[in-house]
Amino acid sequence: MTDENERPTPEDDAARLGLVVVGEAAALHAGDDGALDASEENIRETIDSMVDEPLTPRQEEVVEQLAAAGGTLTAGLSGALASKTGGKVEDVLAGAARSVVWQQRLAAERAAVQPEGGHGVGSERSDHGEREDAGGQQRRRDGDGRDEA
Repeated sequence: MTDENERPTPEDDAARLGLVVVGEAAALHAGDDGALDASEENIRETIDSMVDEPLTPRQEEVVEQLAAAGGTLTAGLSGALASKTGGKVEDVLAGAARSVVWQQRLAAERAAVQPEGGHGVGSERSDHGEREDAGGQQRRRDGDGRDEA
């Protein structure tokens, strides 16, 4: 991610949050109360380390619930994907974690070669005017909104 002396970029923070969400999903799949408690504590510590000023109790609760909801969605989707493909949930979640790290590295590489005053990494556009994503999951659509062949 970044050196201790550098301020984390938004992409670094997003990667950390993404990994927290994957951790929450893994804890949910484990079904272990200790793992869930540790994951919830990890959410709190991660958020606390990212904010410049303390959050109000309400803001803190909302952010924690958003992270937990992301974990719940990730758990459900990874379970469904594992079931559909005959794979293991753990493998799907490990792949999700690798994707988060890969996306952060891609963002850092783009930022390193981007000229000053350029667009932010999150606004990178392909030659077709579409946002690029790390997993290449975008689909090209024709004028009628159908997937192109």
